[in-house]
Amino acid sequence: MAQAVETLFHSGVVYNEPMSTQILGTKLYIPPPRLSVVHRPRLIERLNAGLHRKLTLVAAPAGFGKTTLVSAWVANCDSQVAWLSLDESDNDPARFLTYFVASLQTIAAGIGEGLLAALRSPQPPPAEAILTDLLNEIATDIQHRFLLVLDDYHVVDSKPVDDALTFLLEHMPQQMQLVIATREDPRLPLARLRARDQLTELRVTDLRFTASEAAGFLNQVMDLDLSAEDIDALETRTEGWIAGLQLAALSLQGHQDTSSFIQSFTGSSRFIIDYLAEEVLERQSDEVRAFLLRTSILERMCAPLCDAVLKGNLNRNSKVAPLPRSLPGSLQLISSELSSQAMLEHLEKSNLFIIPLDNERRWYRYHHLFADLLRQRLLQSTTMSAGDEQTHVAELHIRASQWYEDHGLGPDAFHHAVVANDVERAERLIEGGGMPQHLRVVVTSIVDWLESLPTTVLNARPWLWWRHGSLLLAIGQTTGVEEKLNAAEAALEGGEPDDKTRNLVGQIATARAVLALTRYQPGTIIAQSRRALEYLHPNNLSLRANANWTMGYAYMLQGDRAEARRAYTEAISLSQTAENVFTTILATSGLGQVQEAENQLSLAAETYRRVILLAGDQPLQVISGAYLGLARIFYQWNDLETAKQHGEQSLQLARQYGKVIDRFVVCEVFLARLKLAQGDVAGAVDILDRAGQSARQQNFVHRIPEVAAEQVLALLRQGDVAAAAHLAQTHELPLSQARVHLVQGNPSAALAVLAQLRRQAEAKGWADERLKVLVLEAVALHAHDERDQAVRLLGEALALAEPEGFIRIFVDEGPPMQALLRDAAKPGFPQPELAAGPRTGRDGITLNSLALPGTLYVHQLLAAFEETGSDEEAGKFEEAKGRAPSGQLLIEPLSERELEVLRLLGTELNGPEIAGELMVSLNTMRTHTRNIYNKLGVDNRRAAVRRAEELHLL
Repeated sequence: MAQAVETLFHSGVVYNEPMSTQILGTKLYIPPPRLSVVHRPRLIERLNAGLHRKLTLVAAPAGFGKTTLVSAWVANCDSQVAWLSLDESDNDPARFLTYFVASLQTIAAGIGEGLLAALRSPQPPPAEAILTDLLNEIATDIQHRFLLVLDDYHVVDSKPVDDALTFLLEHMPQQMQLVIATREDPRLPLARLRARDQLTELRVTDLRFTASEAAGFLNQVMDLDLSAEDIDALETRTEGWIAGLQLAALSLQGHQDTSSFIQSFTGSSRFIIDYLAEEVLERQSDEVRAFLLRTSILERMCAPLCDAVLKGNLNRNSKVAPLPRSLPGSLQLISSELSSQAMLEHLEKSNLFIIPLDNERRWYRYHHLFADLLRQRLLQSTTMSAGDEQTHVAELHIRASQWYEDHGLGPDAFHHAVVANDVERAERLIEGGGMPQHLRVVVTSIVDWLESLPTTVLNARPWLWWRHGSLLLAIGQTTGVEEKLNAAEAALEGGEPDDKTRNLVGQIATARAVLALTRYQPGTIIAQSRRALEYLHPNNLSLRANANWTMGYAYMLQGDRAEARRAYTEAISLSQTAENVFTTILATSGLGQVQEAENQLSLAAETYRRVILLAGDQPLQVISGAYLGLARIFYQWNDLETAKQHGEQSLQLARQYGKVIDRFVVCEVFLARLKLAQGDVAGAVDILDRAGQSARQQNFVHRIPEVAAEQVLALLRQGDVAAAAHLAQTHELPLSQARVHLVQGNPSAALAVLAQLRRQAEAKGWADERLKVLVLEAVALHAHDERDQAVRLLGEALALAEPEGFIRIFVDEGPPMQALLRDAAKPGFPQPELAAGPRTGRDGITLNSLALPGTLYVHQLLAAFEETGSDEEAGKFEEAKGRAPSGQLLIEPLSERELEVLRLLGTELNGPEIAGELMVSLNTMRTHTRNIYNKLGVDNRRAAVRRAEELHLL
């Protein structure tokens, strides 16, 4: 939010201007202290005394003045206050955290802004991840002391929400205090907080009116002029229960013989409620009573909504029937003499358990207890049969549903349609597009309704079976999807084929394609995507776009990048026409991956930026891939700081999926590579250990080789060649095996592996893989003393890399590549044929000034080596290659056994003869030989002897 809960009131509807998802500002409204209440200084003092503790808990049954007390306290408190009034919808963790952050923004505008947007995605982040970021922001951005009040916490029955608050209490900044008002003890570690003196508690015994408070309430607030004896009797009967005293006072108004009434006033709280509710309602006029009963179906109400429910002010095209005219007089339509707005104001002035939800007195709600009683009486107030009673109440809900639909509030319209058991209306609302189905809280409500429907209803409407399965996929659940789709297909069997049936067959296929995508089954994805495109109606652009996207994803898995590009391009075109931003983001991100794989770094970067712009101020998890793509590109451009920023942003978004999606593993692998580039080998190893463990635990089989390839690089940097060789062989990583061969001093073996890899890359047209192989092949040829050939291959690699500004692909090869580049830059060596002429830079600008001979690019790469601080390491490498001054010590000295082998290498003996002379196996002799080559920086016997002579080792 750019502003702190900036609300507008349009047609009586509260919504939040800057956000695409409505936030009910009334939930964040701090109830003003009521002037006509009893002042309770003893309780205010208790609350003030607990300001240094983490949690203040005000817990008591309904009607004990919890909210009234807390609102009076915070009105005169020195601390700033954020307020959140909870309702049953807040059982959804994402919705709860959304409003939690929104409440904080009433005192600190902008805090948690990115987190609010993330929470509105189809798969919201884990609560702990959100709270960690939020607590860090609070600690940094809010310096003053403040209170956060959670009112009516008892309506929340959600373990994830309880766990989130527990985490909050454990890590809460010192400037923050949590206040909870609830009817029931929350499932929080109260005993631990109590033992640590971090809990202030006010219970029923504290909140009960004392005799003096009861007297003040009854005589001064309610103006009853009761005797001390009568007050004591009522106080005793009600045991200080404030709501009971209020109901009693309302019943007493108009009674001549108050003492007799009080004497007959007996019973437990439950019976008192029933008795007094009847007394209060019966003393109201027919008009007021009808208003109370009928509007009790509404969780919140405003005058236009009440008019629609009571008078049937519906859209002219509405087919909602009027209420039965056979109702008793008290339930007939109210007269037009008193408008709904005037009635609401009258109820408020009469203290009839109505609570304003905004300063303008436009939105109200009934006291929860009173609303429950009204709803009960609504069902009991007619003389018709039970079935007719249900029909009557259903009509009220249908009218409310119609009003909400007319005002663009799909979720509320859907809620009332469900309560009315109007399956046809609920289905139409889902299908009509008025429900924001990219929001988890909305999807969850639809899924809950679908799960409540009997099989017979679903079989009669196969579309609902498909919708159930597709919505489960939308919130990241795959369990049960196959069964729902099978049921949809079974329900279609035997029916007359028509356009609607064919379209549903295509819809089912799109869901099957997405299900196969979660299982990395490219063949099934392609088959189901093609089936979807065959059956979907030509006008069903949104799902046709989705089918093209899934097909593009499958082609990328298969390595067919040309087909992937075609499918992604078609998906983008269709989704843009359909204004389906979500699919546009997915397909555009996929297109960026294709461009990146084709070494079009500048174009891919532009595409990834477009993805981020499409998401706007709501960074959905699906754009994690775009941030990671930018991170890889800036890494290649050797802008490691920008690469780190994008990589960490990508990981933050990826973690919001939880551990059910493998994207966080890919991010961690990249960040490990970044740490290796920065020389933090230990840090890279730690990240890779975590990533590998996660991949194994979550059965991300396809990600394990990626982790292993990076682990090979880390092991080689640590000097553990044997472990690196074992890992490369175990996971069949040819490029890693080639690197191991080079480190082992066996460039011939490396070249054999790389030659085969290059043939494969060229056959498949994989530009990125071909470039990787060319770079490493050039290093291997140089190590094999085929320097002219090495420079020729280096020229091919440079010609491919120079137009897009690749740097790290060369620098990451370390001193061997630096030595090769220095050779290439020397006079007398064949110069690589590089691209000349105008080039496009990273930002799409033609860089004519850089259209220079290829030698400039070589020197730029050499300068990058110097910037990385690798000159010292390169010097050691040169020294080990025999170019250091004579007599210089080796980087690692030879052992006595290796010196013995080296001396025999200087003779005419062959390998088996040397092994016989040493009385060791041929394999052992070869191991000693490889170690000698590695330490001397050579790759053959003659070079080893020559190098040993230069160092006076023979």
